Amino acid sequence: MIKKVYLLFIISVITSTAALAQQTLDVNFNGLGFLDNREYKAFVPRSRTYSGTRTTLDFGLHLDSLNSFIVGANALHEFGAIPFFGKVDPVAYYKFQSAKWQFYAGEFPREGLLSDYPRALLNDTLQYYRPNIQGLLARYQTAGFTETGWIDWVSRQTTTQREQFLFGFSGKYSPNPYGPFYVSHYFFLMHDAGAEITVANDHINDNGGGEVKLGLDFSHKTVLDSLTIEAGGLMSLQRERGVDGFKKPLGFVFAAYLGYHRFGLYEEFYRGQGSTIEYGDSYYSKPTYNRIDLSWTPFLFDRIKGQFVASFHFSPGQFNDNQEVFRVTYDLGRKVLKRF
Repeated sequence: MIKKVYLLFIISVITSTAALAQQTLDVNFNGLGFLDNREYKAFVPRSRTYSGTRTTLDFGLHLDSLNSFIVGANALHEFGAIPFFGKVDPVAYYKFQSAKWQFYAGEFPREGLLSDYPRALLNDTLQYYRPNIQGLLARYQTAGFTETGWIDWVSRQTTTQREQFLFGFSGKYSPNPYGPFYVSHYFFLMHDAGAEITVANDHINDNGGGEVKLGLDFSHKTVLDSLTIEAGGLMSLQRERGVDGFKKPLGFVFAAYLGYHRFGLYEEFYRGQGSTIEYGDSYYSKPTYNRIDLSWTPFLFDRIKGQFVASFHFSPGQFNDNQEVFRVTYDLGRKVLKRF
């Protein structure tokens, strides 16, 4: 019996030592610089210039090849603003990653996880002003299939603040991982409840939407570096509980992208009933909308990318709305500080 206990003890020590030997402490620094000028006659309140830098510094403790803890901060400085950092978002999350599964819990970056959502659902200023998800995210991925579910808290309920959170799911399926055809879907809903102190005639609101698209991806199969074509439907959901049922405006969406070396052309068209999606691009509230993006990437290095984008927006009665954007992204990657 003593020999068995001793043997188990030796095995436990060896296992613990091996696990400890796999621990790694590393650091990551990345950032985004942006100058986004918008001349919108269709939406005068949004006709403004967004400019600034976001910098992120975080430290990761990797317990093994599957489990990690990351802590740090993401700071925003808007050009000309005082004090220097107008907003600092905490970065603190647990991450599990295996060959097929990913799981995040805490405050973690949106980029690379939800950044592929259509602008009709989640607009592109979120990367400037709300770069982190605060909640949970799970993803399952194989060669031809990906599905992601998530929940993101926007506001905690207090005596004056409303309880608000978003939840959604998205995915993509390719019957042949090496073929051009795929089906993609995106959905989210915002739950907007009242504050702790109730207000007369105040109701719980639900707002969100979804897109389902069929696509063809001919990237690297022609002389072009990228060529994708998508078409499908957009539906928004709006409800004031106790007052009315869900309103479900519908519309048709078409998008195409082609890229050659450092140049790109993106075309998006919408036709249908106007949708009011709280976190979506306002142009989709119009019955007809067309957008054309011309892009040029003059800086393209291993960890640095600088890109110019000129966008042209066409909606009923407005044919000269435009937007000029320059963004620089940089990511130094995770640098190992110590192995235990």
